[in-house]
Amino acid sequence: MPIDTLFAVRQTINIIIKNKNVYLQKKQAMLVTVLKSKIHRVIVTESNIDYIGSITIDEALMEASGIIENEKVDIYNITNGERLSTYAIKGERGSGVIGLNGAAALKVPVGSLIIIAAYGMMEQEEALQWHPTVIFPENNHLR
Repeated sequence: MPIDTLFAVRQTINIIIKNKNVYLQKKQAMLVTVLKSKIHRVIVTESNIDYIGSITIDEALMEASGIIENEKVDIYNITNGERLSTYAIKGERGSGVIGLNGAAALKVPVGSLIIIAAYGMMEQEEALQWHPTVIFPENNHLR
């Protein structure tokens, strides 16, 4: 085989190896968003349209679900189908408080049945083994 042909084959192999390594690096760096925490089916107990935003959640429910203060959460209103994102703030422990504040109070009025969900990002391999924390309060209190 002529030396020019061998050189061309070697360059092609190096390019393939380099491209495969780039692909593997990209695959390893990929993050997926998964459910981290969920408070399933609680009733909104208060609203404060004049507050600057957020959802107030009984501190015991936050702790049990793994939601931390100022974490972004999604609110799914089972009563009317509204969905929105906001951030969590601690309410009085053991009070059962679930309060929508600011403009969100217009979309999720007192008495609405809601789900509160928080998500996290992790590598796909970790996500395949992940199990979220989901709690099912009874009358807005831990069972």
